Amino acid sequence: MKFGVVVFPGSNCDDDMVHVLGEVMGQDVVKIWHKDETLNGLGPEDGIVLPGGFSFGDYLRCGAIARFSPVMQAVVRHAEAGGLVWGVCNGFQILCEAGLLPGVLLRNSGQRFISRVIHLRTENTDSPVTCRMEAGQVVTMPIAHAEGRYHADPETLAALEAGGQVLFRYCHADGRVDEASNPNGTLNGIAGICNDRRNVIGMMPHPERASEDMLGLREGRPLFESLLAWSRQAVQV
Repeated sequence: MKFGVVVFPGSNCDDDMVHVLGEVMGQDVVKIWHKDETLNGLGPEDGIVLPGGFSFGDYLRCGAIARFSPVMQAVVRHAEAGGLVWGVCNGFQILCEAGLLPGVLLRNSGQRFISRVIHLRTENTDSPVTCRMEAGQVVTMPIAHAEGRYHADPETLAALEAGGQVLFRYCHADGRVDEASNPNGTLNGIAGICNDRRNVIGMMPHPERASEDMLGLREGRPLFESLLAWSRQAVQV
């Protein structure tokens, strides 16, 4: 399995993601420019990552312009064919704008950019980024966003909860979820979700910034280990 990391004008976590996938996890990884109309030879068995940053300066809404980049048509086709697509932070915002994930990311409730380390509780292990984790497992990693408040209509929110599509919630170190553990006002403490087919994932926290001992945090690494385990299983099937 290979990975493609899509780069938009304003992406700033693309090199971080390439480094973790390539150097830390030992996978083949290439960058894909937003003006490309194909995925440069990557097939449905390969993974596409939309990294964090400020695509197109976050004008209009975060991800609203990037959604119309030529490469996104290929990303949509890849997802519709069952291919893996993972959006982190700005990538999550773009996936929502593109309709590959339900809901929207709104401005933080405090109307301020937040950059700090938070705790996440793993809610569901039936996904490409959680299959090697345990339900209720708490991991620590950074967030850095101004528009990370997940919002959806009540019907959509209920469907996500009922379908086990909520993958992560913001929590305290002991796993408790309450208003105090919610950094941005997101509904139900939601920090990450997947689609009903479980091949499109979006999350606001940055596991690529928490996957090496030299960074002082490696609790994002289980997500990458899950990703590779899920990919190997998919290839065998």
